[in-house]
Amino acid sequence: MTAFHIIGADRPGRWLVTCDHASNRVPPDVSGGDLGLAPEDMARHIAWDVGARGLAEALATLLDSPMVCSDFSRLVIDPNRGEEDPTLVMKLYDGTIIPGNRHVGAVEVERRLATLYRPYHDAIATLAARRQDTVIVAIHSFTPCLRGRDPRPWHVGVLYSDDDDRLSRRLIGRLSQEPDLCIGDNEPYAGALPGDAIDRHALQKGRHNTLIELRNDLITDPAAQVAWAARLAQALTATLREL
Repeated sequence: MTAFHIIGADRPGRWLVTCDHASNRVPPDVSGGDLGLAPEDMARHIAWDVGARGLAEALATLLDSPMVCSDFSRLVIDPNRGEEDPTLVMKLYDGTIIPGNRHVGAVEVERRLATLYRPYHDAIATLAARRQDTVIVAIHSFTPCLRGRDPRPWHVGVLYSDDDDRLSRRLIGRLSQEPDLCIGDNEPYAGALPGDAIDRHALQKGRHNTLIELRNDLITDPAAQVAWAARLAQALTATLREL
């Protein structure tokens, strides 16, 4: 059973590009491969970060650095949550009940941790340790509007923790100079979440880091993903040089 994919493991760049919510796949040993949701719900942002994997792959290529991504839906178990986080296995998300998770108990959560969550994080840890100066950039996407909420105006959100905001704040400053962009400063949500992937692999290790959120309607096709990757690669490279 595949928990993750690695692309460009031998690339020499100091960046490590991660994509925690790259897939909407439900492994066959989880509720028979079906969480009980309609296909249109599994295609929504509740199941994965739409367009994020293509963007992450293109960005890693331009940065000549490795990329690691999950190969299971965030609804199965969310790799961007701490193991004790109450939202690790969601039973309700953006107004949608997740039938396959409705009666999940501690034993099944532990099994998903052992077979999916921990192998993915082990892969990140191994790749991050290949250099002493690794910089982690996590790629995510967000929906333009949650149900019952106001539309989100940002094209790009840059998320960070106050424990280490060096790269992120400089990146926000650089991207904010581009007149066609609306940049979210720790939007559409704050980036500090104890036990999440950045906390685990960057903050606790003293590594430079940032988390980038693209509005998913901007990266729905490969051409758009490549175009945004080029834009972000230039900004990230210039920003890191300042540090």
